[in-house]
Amino acid sequence: MSRTGEPAAIAIGITGASGAQYGLRLCEVLLRAGQPVYLMVSKAALMVTALETDQPLPAKPEAIKAELESRWAVGSGLLKVFGREDWTAPVASGSGHWRALVVCPCSTGTLSAVATGASNNLIERCADVGLKERRPVILVVRESPYSRVHLQNMLHATDAGAMVLPASPGFYHKPQTVEDMIDFIVARILNVLEIPQDMLPAWGAEDGGQKAEH
Repeated sequence: MSRTGEPAAIAIGITGASGAQYGLRLCEVLLRAGQPVYLMVSKAALMVTALETDQPLPAKPEAIKAELESRWAVGSGLLKVFGREDWTAPVASGSGHWRALVVCPCSTGTLSAVATGASNNLIERCADVGLKERRPVILVVRESPYSRVHLQNMLHATDAGAMVLPASPGFYHKPQTVEDMIDFIVARILNVLEIPQDMLPAWGAEDGGQKAEH
């Protein structure tokens, strides 16, 4: 909770890896649940979003905010969007009132920056702050295959306190659409953040705890 008694914001960084839909869907679900969000979108992510979706995002933070609020019909007080070098943003300091960072999707370049403590842009600085303040830092890495460098960076980031949560949807919930697979990952993120969700039932919940024999 913030000092005002309101829920502390969750920071979301959308980077240039494939899968911007994961980060946008996470942002939408959080906002619809009344959770404040601090959003950061990299330049590469803007390009990928234009390639992968039918709804490209505008370039400027103020325009991104207006577009997403209109698209999802959410109130103007919950979403704040910050630019690449907005060093006065709350996420740039440990004294800022935010409780977790989710980099979703997380490019391997951003993974490398987090693993080595780089702070060349606001997303990287937010991760650096989150680790030093012992706040949850979730890296939704989206790449395939992984090189040895990628795997080593995942280990370094994990040792520093981050959680690597790859964008690897499961299929035991029998997804019927791409949106179902996106929601699988979003639900796993929400579980880690300890935010209630009804998109993915807990394992064993549907059959009263009886699991199938293998």
